[in-house]
Amino acid sequence: MTAEKIAIIGGAGELGFGLALRWAKAGEDVTIGSREAAKAAEAAARVKAAVPDAKIAGFDNVQAASAASIVVLAVPFAAQAGILKTIKPVLKTAILLDASVPLAAEVGGRPTRMLGVWEGSAAQQAAGLVPGVSVVSAFHNVSAEMLHDLNMRLDCDILISGDDASAKERVSALVKLIPGLRPLDAGPLEMSRVVESITALMISLNRRYKTHHGGIRITGLPV
Repeated sequence: MTAEKIAIIGGAGELGFGLALRWAKAGEDVTIGSREAAKAAEAAARVKAAVPDAKIAGFDNVQAASAASIVVLAVPFAAQAGILKTIKPVLKTAILLDASVPLAAEVGGRPTRMLGVWEGSAAQQAAGLVPGVSVVSAFHNVSAEMLHDLNMRLDCDILISGDDASAKERVSALVKLIPGLRPLDAGPLEMSRVVESITALMISLNRRYKTHHGGIRITGLPV
């Protein structure tokens, strides 16, 4: 357990809800954020049903982000800019953990293709929208379906990119709370463009091999 207060914006979605479940089970203080407070409260109640002793609550995005030390943005790329503009005034000293992926499916294209982002990646776009906030990119290649099954042990590396070493260490500590996940420092935030694109590759592989459980492991590392 860490001393972080985690807000998951998009916590009612597949990835966000899975992370909320796993961190709640690990004893973390988690708040789910949604545009509609009622939707966030409903998702928090579902977490509580699965993890009875969970420290969990649900509020609208601004209220959820306002008290957090780490704000996880687990929303579709199309919603990223609008949500960040809304919560920007309350981010203060929080770390922003961006898990957005600019898939072409966002504009009616194929989910195995990436959109071109002027800044280079979704995380770099996020950094430009909230100047002065430490932005870390992570959780692009883990199976949301597996996160939802609390009886399933994961087997996946989480590639973390960012320009703030301290922020990456704090995010790494959260990754380690989820059994089977290994945090790896993937370098500066500019590497997020490479990491995000792996999502499209994983979707293609999952389709080809008819699974939703594909993840990545980097071999030969001394960690």
